[in-house]
Amino acid sequence: MRAWDIPSPCVGICRLDADSGLCQGCHRTIAEISAWPRLDAPARLALLDEIARRQRAEAERQPAGGAC
Repeated sequence: MRAWDIPSPCVGICRLDADSGLCQGCHRTIAEISAWPRLDAPARLALLDEIARRQRAEAERQPAGGAC
């Protein structure tokens, strides 16, 4: 697999969370966002795994039933 075959996790909701430093849309840091074009395929896949972990952790912190 080539790096450019792996699409960016950007979803077009580009807002940084002040507390976590993560984009609220793609769950990446500024450094991760800016590094994406230079990452090889294994690094991109590793970052996608980390993003999935962050999303699961966030979902576990959410109150039952969704929004407050």
